[in-house]
Amino acid sequence: MLAGMSEPTGTRKQRAARRAGEFPPAPEALPRPVLDSHTHLDITVSEAGVPGGGPADDPVAAAIEVAAAVGVDRLVQVGVDVDSSRWGADVAEKYPAVLATVALHPNEAPRLADLDEALREIEALAGRDRVRGVGETGMDFFRTGDEGRAVQEESFRTHIAIAKRYGKALVIHDRDAHADVLRILDDEGAPDTVVLHCFSGDAGFAAECVRRGYLLSFAGTVTFGSAAALREAAALTPIDQILVETDAPYLTPMPHRGRPNASYLIPLTVRSLAATTGADLDELCAAISATGDRVFGPW
Repeated sequence: MLAGMSEPTGTRKQRAARRAGEFPPAPEALPRPVLDSHTHLDITVSEAGVPGGGPADDPVAAAIEVAAAVGVDRLVQVGVDVDSSRWGADVAEKYPAVLATVALHPNEAPRLADLDEALREIEALAGRDRVRGVGETGMDFFRTGDEGRAVQEESFRTHIAIAKRYGKALVIHDRDAHADVLRILDDEGAPDTVVLHCFSGDAGFAAECVRRGYLLSFAGTVTFGSAAALREAAALTPIDQILVETDAPYLTPMPHRGRPNASYLIPLTVRSLAATTGADLDELCAAISATGDRVFGPW
């Protein structure tokens, strides 16, 4: 168990038991190194174990090593609450391959007894050098009902302000809330760098985000057979506005959907994106890498 992480409870324990030992085999390495722009190392290790069968005494190092072996040499550890954000900021200071983002997840904000205090803690973390983004923040109308949306919006607006004050990338979680995300960004004025994490929109929404200069980060969902609309969105996105992510341990790309995800599986998503966009694989890797450095770097 990593320092600062709690033992999984209830259904999380059940998920951990179900996932243990089920990581897929490593894919073919990429021709050029890329980054995983959005991962949850803490949740991956806690719920699924150590990818690649590496040493359990340093699971973060093991995850970094197995990812680097297939050409994924940089990771962005993403916070979803105060504890995970603090943990990620500390990990980024310890491991050169890791940078961090900090935030309250939009589904977390309505649950908090003291939102203002939590946001103050996130702002304090945002000032640390190895923290390069504010997120994942945004709006989620799938898991949070009408009663929680005003708090989500308040939290999102505050995160936007924090990103602008500290000059950090804004990493957005948007689930079934495309129009409201754009409305709030317009109201507040978007930061210089905006990343749509696990992009889930159609071609029309993608075109609007591209027009605004936002970055679209594609996860393993783009490989799913049911994701034709998402592939249409990817196909019209310029390769210098594309990032790639795992959202590990979730959203494992095909052909391993349903098994635990980790950064070393990024090559499956990158190859799918190359086929979808028609880009040369080497060229796409180079573009993703350069965009990652522009958004989060230098490492």
